[in-house]
Amino acid sequence: MRTFPLNFPCAVQGTIFSQRKQVTQGCTNQKSKDYLVQDGCILHSENALRRKLILSVLVSTGVFPTLSSYGKTKGSNPYNEKRLLQQNRQRQKENNAPEDFPNFIREGFTVRVISSDNYIKRDSGLIYRDFEVGKGDCPKDGQQVIFHYIGYNESGRRIDSTYLQGSPAKIRMGTKALVPGFEEGIRDMRPGGKRRIIIPPELGPPVGPSTFFSSKQFEVFDVELLSIQNCERRTIAFYSDVVCN
Repeated sequence: MRTFPLNFPCAVQGTIFSQRKQVTQGCTNQKSKDYLVQDGCILHSENALRRKLILSVLVSTGVFPTLSSYGKTKGSNPYNEKRLLQQNRQRQKENNAPEDFPNFIREGFTVRVISSDNYIKRDSGLIYRDFEVGKGDCPKDGQQVIFHYIGYNESGRRIDSTYLQGSPAKIRMGTKALVPGFEEGIRDMRPGGKRRIIIPPELGPPVGPSTFFSSKQFEVFDVELLSIQNCERRTIAFYSDVVCN
């Protein structure tokens, strides 16, 4: 980087390149626009010194770019899709992710989901794949669904499992007890069905210490719908509850 000196010694005699004229040894008082010739020395005028000093400070602090750097254009995007895909696959392999698990290419907050043709994407952003369709009717609002699930993060690491807990989950539909993406994913399942649900962040729960969801992360759930139960409200004296069977 070119720098500009802060000291301007009075020790130059001879040709002034900007004006192309000779300066003699004698002492004159000839003034020009940007300099003063006196006692055989070239003295820069006050305005010229001020401009050079300001320019030197700006260049040294990086506020004003030099000509060579100013002409540079932004380099190529370091985002390497192939490299990031390989990294995600390696992490999933280390975490023993299940077969046909989707891949996630993440660059900052931008995420691409790469999956096989067996997956279906809805307009809401939800992605799913049916391994078994099941039989019977789909659950309706007010009914209780009983299901097993295993939750994974983008790296294929297991974050929760009802199988390990030893008992299935029981939730009534339409009560906002499930995160939007999860309820949407099982709403059209049938008893006996097995489905993998990929939930985007906008369909997940609020991020906080009470949830196992990570900020701006996709979550994957393998769900097995065991049964659907009808529910009715029961009132005895001052006591009221909902019974499902």
